[in-house]
Amino acid sequence: MMAADTPRRILDAAADEFAERGLAGARVDRIAERAGANKQRIYAYFTSKDQLFDAVIEDRIEQLLDAVPFDAADLPGYAVRILDFNLAHPSLVRLLLWHNLERPAVLARLPQSVESHARKVAALRAARGDDDWAADRLLAQVLGLVHGVTLAPGPDLDRTRADLHRAVSRLVG
Repeated sequence: MMAADTPRRILDAAADEFAERGLAGARVDRIAERAGANKQRIYAYFTSKDQLFDAVIEDRIEQLLDAVPFDAADLPGYAVRILDFNLAHPSLVRLLLWHNLERPAVLARLPQSVESHARKVAALRAARGDDDWAADRLLAQVLGLVHGVTLAPGPDLDRTRADLHRAVSRLVG
């Protein structure tokens, strides 16, 4: 293993540990063992378990953003693509739920989250002519629908996707 790979191995190991156990239940010893690193190296890179958790969230958000680019002109399609990503990556949903429970309001302040949100609101304003408040609320409502469906998708995924697409279409209509 190369030393340059160490931060990536730590992030991946920490993502698994946090998704399984949350922040309070996660143990840096287990993360170190999974990553093939020592605890001192983890703290050298990430300072604290809280900062490591935040770094994992930002890393996973970046993966989502790379895989599912925002499309202000096709919010229904964007919502369905996020749903598909979430269903293919259930650990992301678990991580976000744990993060919101154990570090309330921190996600909204993380640089990756703030920048992503601002870009989406600006794109919605440009595409729809909405003001910041309306674009922000619309984005929150679309993401709320996606997250709600992600938690209970039902047995027929094709129907679930179609229902989500229809709901977002009506919302933006």
